[in-house]
Amino acid sequence: MADKAAAQEVRKGTLIVTGMSCAACSARVERVLNGTDGVISAGVNLATNKATIEYDADQISLEKLAEKVTDIGYQAFKAEDDAVDREQKARSREIARLKGRFYVAAACSLPMLLAMILHLFGVKGFDWLMTGLVPFLLATPVQFYSGAQFYVGAYRSLKSGSANMDVLVAMGTSAAYFYSVVITFTTSGHVYFESSAIIITLVLLGKLLEAAARGRTSEAIKKLMGLVPKTAWVIRNGQELEIAVAEVVPGDVVIVRPGERIPVDGQVLEGHSAVDESMLTGESLPVEKEPGDAVTGATINKNGLLKFRAEKTGKDTVLARIIRLVEEAQGSKAPIQRLADVISGYFVPAVLGIAVLTFIIWYILTGEFATALINFTSVLVIACPCALGLATPTAIMVGTGKGAENGILFKGGEHLERAHSLTAIILDKTGTITKGEPQVTDVRVCGADAGAGAGAGAGAEGCAGTDADAEGRLLRLAAAVEKNSEHPLAQAIVIKARDNGITIPEATSFEALPGYGVAAVVEGQTLLIGNTRLMESKGIAAEAFQEQR
Repeated sequence: MADKAAAQEVRKGTLIVTGMSCAACSARVERVLNGTDGVISAGVNLATNKATIEYDADQISLEKLAEKVTDIGYQAFKAEDDAVDREQKARSREIARLKGRFYVAAACSLPMLLAMILHLFGVKGFDWLMTGLVPFLLATPVQFYSGAQFYVGAYRSLKSGSANMDVLVAMGTSAAYFYSVVITFTTSGHVYFESSAIIITLVLLGKLLEAAARGRTSEAIKKLMGLVPKTAWVIRNGQELEIAVAEVVPGDVVIVRPGERIPVDGQVLEGHSAVDESMLTGESLPVEKEPGDAVTGATINKNGLLKFRAEKTGKDTVLARIIRLVEEAQGSKAPIQRLADVISGYFVPAVLGIAVLTFIIWYILTGEFATALINFTSVLVIACPCALGLATPTAIMVGTGKGAENGILFKGGEHLERAHSLTAIILDKTGTITKGEPQVTDVRVCGADAGAGAGAGAGAEGCAGTDADAEGRLLRLAAAVEKNSEHPLAQAIVIKARDNGITIPEATSFEALPGYGVAAVVEGQTLLIGNTRLMESKGIAAEAFQEQR
């Protein structure tokens, strides 16, 4: 298989598949895809409504595979860049449709259910809801409007040579409904209109809750996609233009101003700034960027204007690869899910056989058609295989989604399933086992008069950390300058000064020096705060500072 795959133009693609109602549906789609020439492997996830396919592009295309799925009664389309939006809109339409059918079913079923309960408790006056044409009139819209989707699904399933949950519901409720119709219009006896109506109502409620749950499980991916800005500023033909991020191409010169998110991956051409890369690395401190450095899409430019050349856009960016990894993890199958899929493939036919056997046995034992029919119906409707096919993929979706929200990426469901057997864990320090919030731990006064506490910055003849007055004065002046900065280190200095009860004076002529630090005037003194490059550029010897790091 490895040699064969190596000789092929192997590609991996994803189809969004709608119309699947249970595990038998997803198993059917998976069998069709795996049985198609050119497909190396295919897996269908019921919870995500996605089919992940590895195929030989020389033999078949993703569009042709979508047609194969459509031919067996489902809807399929290629997962493009807007697939999440299309999927969200499709899910919203599905929920709206289910709500409409459920409300009709509930409005018609509840009167019959209430009358039945009151009758059991001996309450009179509501029996009219259970006799004559009333239950027929109430149950009919439930059966053929609210339950229409079960008939359509059953027809599609049987037409393709398989049986799914829709077949079970349609057969069970139809048996109860049509038996009751015959009794109502030909003879007298107990009818089961309320049974068929309530079954459809409860199944629709389950489907409605399931559809809502599916929408919530994709929140992690939507949050990741929300990190990308919608537009970007680029220079074309000497003019600055604001265009959609999707229109940025490799080679474009992109402009990012302070406070803006970087739209795509690239390399800095001009400017100095600090970039917040915490969404990528968990590191709370901004990373200094200068010409030649790489920048990553969705990170935040903090304090300087940057011009960079776009290198990776669209599906090739780091964030796009992270999103793809999360999607693949959510769509992957754990070993126990593969077992559940095998079982669910035989489950519906087995249930049908057991239901028929139940009918025969009860009819032989009691000789009563009604008793045999109601037991036949009961076996069909209580054997819904949805939980069998949905439990594991839903758990994987929620687990991998929550992990992604907290910066933990699982490569697949198998790794999530095996997590309970871990004996050792390697953790990143910043933002994982630490808060990622810098704090001032020491104040050291460096200069010719460091020991006397005269001040800082005059030279580099020595450093001291024992003169409390000098440290307090230095912290006071530093906090005055840094109060105007949003850098995490600046905020740490200000917090330290306030915690020490220091009154912070006002600074004037504040200037941010991207890639170096800041400068300001405090009480008539020009103060510089920054890295060793800033000190050296101003002619201040930095050896003592470096020794004390």
